Amino acid sequence: MQEKFNDIKNRLKEELSSVASVRLLSDIKVKYVGKSGEVTSLLRGMKDIAPEMRSSFGKMVNDLKEEVSALIAVKEAELKEKELLEKYEKERVDITLPGKSEKAGNIHPLNIVKNQILDAFCGMGFEIFEGPEIDTDYYCFQALNIPKDHPARDMQDTFYFTDNILLRPHTSPGQVRTMESKQPPIKILSPGRVYRADDDASHSPMFHQIEGLVVDKGVSLCDLKGLLDEFVRIMFDSDTKTRFRPSFFPFTEPSVEVDVTCCKCHGKGCSLCKGTGWIEILGAGIVNKNVLEMSGIDSNVYSGLAFGLGIERITMIKYGISDIRTLFENNVKFLKQFNRR
Repeated sequence: MQEKFNDIKNRLKEELSSVASVRLLSDIKVKYVGKSGEVTSLLRGMKDIAPEMRSSFGKMVNDLKEEVSALIAVKEAELKEKELLEKYEKERVDITLPGKSEKAGNIHPLNIVKNQILDAFCGMGFEIFEGPEIDTDYYCFQALNIPKDHPARDMQDTFYFTDNILLRPHTSPGQVRTMESKQPPIKILSPGRVYRADDDASHSPMFHQIEGLVVDKGVSLCDLKGLLDEFVRIMFDSDTKTRFRPSFFPFTEPSVEVDVTCCKCHGKGCSLCKGTGWIEILGAGIVNKNVLEMSGIDSNVYSGLAFGLGIERITMIKYGISDIRTLFENNVKFLKQFNRR
């Protein structure tokens, strides 16, 4: 029996000397001390051993199992240390090599221009109010002097959910909500996404607006002109001029379209301004008295000015972009042209 025990140990030592990985060592461990292993199987032969010898035989088998397990444990520790050193060597970093830096992205041109617009007006004392993108017919139209049968509704192709709930076609509802909740003096900007059923090179079904509102005593077109003159000087350059052209908006009276001298030719005439020297950038006017009264403001005491501009339009003018859809295509080559200012 001792010869069998010695044979098991010798074969184990021979196999341990050639094993090269912890995974292969696991197979050897199962072979010798697993549930069906050679050492464990010796105990199943207890029934063939004389009763008086069984105790000493059991002790010999247990001693053999402990010795075999110890040999395997020593080899396992050696292999684990070896594999760990190999892993460290493979993952070793040469600290003398130049580092790898992540490429920084660019701020989207729409956000660049939006931030410039907000900075320009906030520097003139404006506060920011952001209203809901899904709003009611009352705030989007009726409170802006556009009742349900008003022909001005034909000017805007609107996305309706129900007869009363819609995606806002402009950010003007934010002005109404402000006037309802706050007494003059009021000086706010209402930026955000707006939606209209329109899609071509110069229009998008989703675009961005910033609308401004000033309500106080004695507000006039002169204040509006001075305000916008300062704004275009900040956005473009100190030589840029503005001009007002009569227009119509239900929520302002009088209403004007605002043009600026072309930023490319500075008023001389070019392809961008179609030879006129001027480019339209926004609509504005003096707040209609009906709008003030519906919002709970006494139009005999207070007056107001309002203006609205499209961020996409200003962006296209500043950067010479001919197709609005370029701004929404996520073309990396296009976006890389803009720095992180």
